[in-house]
Amino acid sequence: MDMKPLKLVPFLVTAAVSVAAWLAWLGWDQRRDVHPDGSETGPYEAWQIVGLVLTLLVAVGWAAARRHVQAASFGTAAGLTVASFADWSDDASGLYVIGVGMVAAGSLAGAFAVSALIASVTGRGRRGTGGR
Repeated sequence: MDMKPLKLVPFLVTAAVSVAAWLAWLGWDQRRDVHPDGSETGPYEAWQIVGLVLTLLVAVGWAAARRHVQAASFGTAAGLTVASFADWSDDASGLYVIGVGMVAAGSLAGAFAVSALIASVTGRGRRGTGGR
C-alpha cells in the first residue's frame, strides 16, 4: 500500500469546512428541551445532525475525488474535534472529554470510509496503468 503524504490544502479546507459546518448547524443550539414529564433531550435535533453530515459529505467528496483520502479524513476529524471541544468544554462535569473523544474517533472512521469509497468509485483511488 502506497502511503502518500498528507496534503496541506485539502486538510485545511476540510478542517475549516468542518468547523464552519459545526458552527452553522450545531453551534447556535445550546439549550436542552425539557418535556412535560421532566425528561430532557437535545440540545441537537436530528435534522441538525443530518445537515452537518450532508455538508461534510461535500467537503470530503471534493478532497476524496482528488485522491486526498488521508487529508479528507484527518481534516474532517480535526475540524470536528476542535469544534466539539470548543463547544462543550464549559461542561463542569468533565464528561465532555468522552464526547469529544467519540467525535474524534467516529468522524475519523466515518470520513475515512466515505473518502475511500468516493476515491474508489471515481476511479482515482487506483494506481497503476492499463487496468492491472
